[in-house]
Amino acid sequence: MHNESVFNLGLEHVRVQRKYDALGALNDLLIAIWFLIGSFFFLSSSLVEDGTWLFILGSAQLLIKPVLKLASLIHVSRVYHQTNQKE
Repeated sequence: MHNESVFNLGLEHVRVQRKYDALGALNDLLIAIWFLIGSFFFLSSSLVEDGTWLFILGSAQLLIKPVLKLASLIHVSRVYHQTNQKE
C-alpha cells in the first residue's frame, strides 16, 4: 500500500509541477514581449510614454514568478499531506 501511495504522490507532484511550469513559461514569454515592444517604442519619441508603461507592466509581472513558485510548493505540500493522511 505504501508503494502505491508514493507512486500516486509522484504522479500528482508531476501533474501539479507541470501546471505551474506552464504558467511560469507563459509568464516569462509575456514579460519578454512587454520588454521587447517597450524597447521598440523607445525608438520613437511619440511612443516613449507607452514604452515606459510596458516596462512597468513587465517589471510588475516579474513579481508573478516567485508567487507561482511559492504556490507550487504549497500545492505540492498539501497534496503530500493529504496523501499521507489517507494511509
